[in-house]
Amino acid sequence: MASARSGSRLEPGRPAGGPLQVVIVGPGGEGRVAAEADRVEALLTSRGHATARRLAARDDWGESRSRQDGLPAADLVVVLGGDGSMLRTARWLGREQVPVLGVNLGTLGFLADFSRDEVAAALDELAAGRFQFVDHLMFECEVHRGGSIVHRQLGLNETSILAGPPFTMIEVRLLVDGVLATTYRADGLIVSTPAGSTAYSLSAGGPIVRKDLDAFIFTPLNPHTLTNRPVVDSAERTYELVVPRPNAGSACVVDGGVLTALQAGDRIAVRRAQHRFRLVEIVDHGYYRTLREKLGWGGGLRSAEPAGESHSGEPR
Repeated sequence: MASARSGSRLEPGRPAGGPLQVVIVGPGGEGRVAAEADRVEALLTSRGHATARRLAARDDWGESRSRQDGLPAADLVVVLGGDGSMLRTARWLGREQVPVLGVNLGTLGFLADFSRDEVAAALDELAAGRFQFVDHLMFECEVHRGGSIVHRQLGLNETSILAGPPFTMIEVRLLVDGVLATTYRADGLIVSTPAGSTAYSLSAGGPIVRKDLDAFIFTPLNPHTLTNRPVVDSAERTYELVVPRPNAGSACVVDGGVLTALQAGDRIAVRRAQHRFRLVEIVDHGYYRTLREKLGWGGGLRSAEPAGESHSGEPR
């Protein structure tokens, strides 16, 4: 659990010491999100905090927020939506990461972990200093083509190389610090952070890796060779992915969005980003509780714990 200081005035173990500047963000054009923004804003102002909001369409988030967006510097960002909204927020904050509290209006909500009914209590815990920060590894993905960087994107969950149409296997060469490690013959390869280990990588058979570890997980998609198993390696290294002969529809995908179609000879570099996504965690919202509730773990544990909240199925 990280406790390093950020640009925010929030600090674990210490009362906030005054009103906070809170920015409320979420997907625009959805009535339920707008109504929840009104409710959360009322909770915040009743406690003396200053608020601003940005409800924007999913394709209008961009990367690395600028002061030109008219929003003030924030002590806390409250995200309304699902994990997709959290991923967009991480990319939007860019080099100005501040603590984030996610309110789940979606389905599973690994990152957007607080239910609507828990928001008021969470704000009181924050004001009292009864919380901790959990810093999440972020990565930079660069696509090198013909000696130039043609695409660069910040991500939180994963970079995926997907074979695409005509849906034949492709070769993906993995180089670690410039040295060839292996060649996958598969439908693709997922390079995941620990935060992303419970997303696409998990669905493809990858391991669950605790979210505050500094590591990348390599999960091949339907590999031809049965000995190609998921691998966990240090985030201290630089990883390169090369597809010598991509399919017509092969693509590099970052956090669920297509970054670029692949051309023969493209080199995709994945390395740890300088900045980290910082989530707020309060006492009863620990890591293993999240896994138990979101993944339905546990045999007898499930009946011993309070029933988890129901989720609305609202789009991410």
